[in-house]
Amino acid sequence: MRIWFRMIRDNRTLKEHMVENYDSDTRTHKVFGAVDSMCREFDLPTPIWLKGNIDDFKRGGHTRFRKDSFMEEVDFDYIDMKVLEEDY
Repeated sequence: MRIWFRMIRDNRTLKEHMVENYDSDTRTHKVFGAVDSMCREFDLPTPIWLKGNIDDFKRGGHTRFRKDSFMEEVDFDYIDMKVLEEDY
């Protein structure tokens, strides 16, 4: 599984991070592990998965963590998260 993260402010990419995990973990473990990796790379707190995030991700393997997904103040508009490759 490959998951791509982009930090966006004013329609510009500030940072990018790619996570690859081809272990035998469940999809859920891989996704949460990728989010943890992104948080370490971008030096961010862990975002809260709101209902909209869950629905978007289930529907298309893509979601955006906006400012309301973070308990602390953040200096960007959103984090774009997209699954680029699934391993079935």
